[in-house]
Amino acid sequence: MNTNENRLVAARLDLNLFRVFSAIYSERNLTRAADMLFVSQSAVSHSLGRMRELLGDQLFVREAQGVVPTHFSERIWPDIQVGLAHFESVVTNRRFDPVRDVRKVTLAIPDLLESDLLPLFTKAINKENPGIQVNSTRIKRSLMKQDLLSGRIDCAVDVTLSLDDNLNHYTLMRDEFVVVSRSAKALSYENYFSAKHITVSTRRTGLGIIDYELNKLGLGRNIAIRCQQYKTACLIASNSDLLLTIPRSMVGDNPNLGIHIHALPINLPPAEVALIWHKSKNSDSINTWIRLILLTAANTKMLHAYAAEAEAD
Repeated sequence: MNTNENRLVAARLDLNLFRVFSAIYSERNLTRAADMLFVSQSAVSHSLGRMRELLGDQLFVREAQGVVPTHFSERIWPDIQVGLAHFESVVTNRRFDPVRDVRKVTLAIPDLLESDLLPLFTKAINKENPGIQVNSTRIKRSLMKQDLLSGRIDCAVDVTLSLDDNLNHYTLMRDEFVVVSRSAKALSYENYFSAKHITVSTRRTGLGIIDYELNKLGLGRNIAIRCQQYKTACLIASNSDLLLTIPRSMVGDNPNLGIHIHALPINLPPAEVALIWHKSKNSDSINTWIRLILLTAANTKMLHAYAAEAEAD
């Protein structure tokens, strides 16, 4: 394409086409892109058709759940994203103000951590801006990258089992695994793998943290019970011969429960919980502000916990 042709294409590409491209790229679905832009799906399809004709590329191809970007789209996306951001900054011509610019924060937090983290996060956010609506939603790992990219969720809190390269994370806490049982007898490697076990997960199927790590070593356990709450699992372990492997902090402090804590007889990495966001949001003012608030709140909580442990010692 020569210089004159390039100028002609540029003259016919208006800002709205780039906004449509951004919405489709983020949502990977024409219907959701239309919802984001408050236009009809046919309008989005028409705009996509114009872009395909002008740029000489399919841009997005259909798949079972929606559309995926072509290699050409992947290549031009960073420039489009930067261009739209610059245009917005020129139009608004103002500094970021969380009280004015942030209306809603949506966090994806596992059920097992919500009671500990959401009150902490909500308090920290409302201290900066009492008018913000804070939403907590359940983690869907298969959709997490797409939800973080599109902005359906701002940040996620989850274990760092296998994160996509497009996601950044900051570790909030690490916790060693221990084994809970009603027997005080020392636990050997052989006894551990010959026993029946309890696993804790809010999902109906899929490997838990322990079994994910064991699977990487070519090992497996005999799971007899799968439940949703650590407290429930501890109660079951206290009244059976089943073994329960969980992060130490989840055991709780209940001397009347009748359980004993054993070292895990195999070397596994500690459970690691992290704050997660999409790399495309690294320089986003709102997302950066949200991350700063959440990390400050989480680190403050951990510092208090460490101080309490030191006093107890």
